[in-house]
Amino acid sequence: MDVTHHHELILDSIAEGVFTVDLDWRITSFNMAAEKITGTPREQALGRYCFEVFRADICETYCPLRWTMQGKKQLSNMPVYVYRADKRRIPICVNTALLRDENNRIIGGVETFQDMSVVRELRKALQQTHSFNDIVSENPQMLQIMSLLPQVAASGSTILIEGASGTGKELVARAIHHHSPQSAGPFVAVNCGALPDSLIESELFGYKTGAFTDARHDRQGRFAMAQNGTIFLDEIGDISPSVQVVLLRVLQEHMYEPLGSSQPVPTNARIIAATHRNLEQLVQEEKFRDDLYYRINVFKLVLPPLAERKDDIPLLIEFFIERFNNRKGRSVVGVSKKAMSALMMHDWPGNVRELENAVEHAFILCRNDIIELEDLPDNLAPVQETTVFSGKTLRDIEQFAILQALRRNRGKKTAAAHELGIDKNTLRRKMIRLGISGKGGEQRAVGGGSG
Repeated sequence: MDVTHHHELILDSIAEGVFTVDLDWRITSFNMAAEKITGTPREQALGRYCFEVFRADICETYCPLRWTMQGKKQLSNMPVYVYRADKRRIPICVNTALLRDENNRIIGGVETFQDMSVVRELRKALQQTHSFNDIVSENPQMLQIMSLLPQVAASGSTILIEGASGTGKELVARAIHHHSPQSAGPFVAVNCGALPDSLIESELFGYKTGAFTDARHDRQGRFAMAQNGTIFLDEIGDISPSVQVVLLRVLQEHMYEPLGSSQPVPTNARIIAATHRNLEQLVQEEKFRDDLYYRINVFKLVLPPLAERKDDIPLLIEFFIERFNNRKGRSVVGVSKKAMSALMMHDWPGNVRELENAVEHAFILCRNDIIELEDLPDNLAPVQETTVFSGKTLRDIEQFAILQALRRNRGKKTAAAHELGIDKNTLRRKMIRLGISGKGGEQRAVGGGSG
């Protein structure tokens, strides 16, 4: 058996696709797994340019092999979309290396790749267990909230949602509505904080002709629109004392009076209220009526800020990438290592909404399948902070972030956990999994490797 044939048998026994190119980018070998994944027979692939076989979105602009052969740097686990011979678009994961002869001269490049279709489908199936409508999370605190939502939705009770701006309060309110007995009715959202006192009552309860100078005809209010459904009163903590009194009556009697009318109108709209303020503190400061607070606080959900659930950032990024791919007809696969490092290190004062905006900003600038550091908003990508990290995987990023937090806090795990937005037990489990030792104030990664 000749050496060439022996090598072909070895390559054909490998589950990963493998092909090599010469210095003119023409394919010189193509194993059986490469045939299966691409749908292109070996005899049709040999001698052709690699971009003619793979037709990847990045072939002309950011070819992994070209990057390796010109920059003499290997690529590992790079996500790419390619088109099979049957024009079906599939995700693959690419590794590249230089091909050298016996004299160590570069004679071409070698690329190995895996079909990630099954992995992606399994990941989506897994995510279904970590999602409720468009709420995605694997953070323990959020998963606890999500586990309660079906019962909360079915109860029909008044719900109070507290959380900083951008944490997804309306998203949770909509999820409750869609899984409630009122789901067939309308969902009506009102931003109470955006309405002045002179307008909020007419917006909520409507008015009759002649109620004021410009009232030339009857107008329905939001409570009437939400009949048989749900009314979402966002930023309820911003309403004035006079409006609080009127709203209290609606909650007590399930009746309201449109402006200019003395005839009460019944309402069966379910009320979900939300605020970024601490209502209990406002009650103590006598800035919010205690009787109204206890009426709306039948069941309270408190949403954590993104800074306290940074373990959700990769999952949320993938969710937003898929959303914007569908909206904009793009095929972005993911984010680069440096971009992910910057995203993980940011404090996210604007919470999930800020993260979504950052991903959309990156879609505007991103020219390839991968979101790079320079595609992110300027405030997220301080080069001096992110370029010093050279990790290759999400494990590396997580390990780096934990080590830095421990060092900044002199090995104090409670303080480091607070900075990272996780509890101390979660940090301890992550340190064990990542092989991080933290004895005597010294922190180091033990064992290395990925997995």
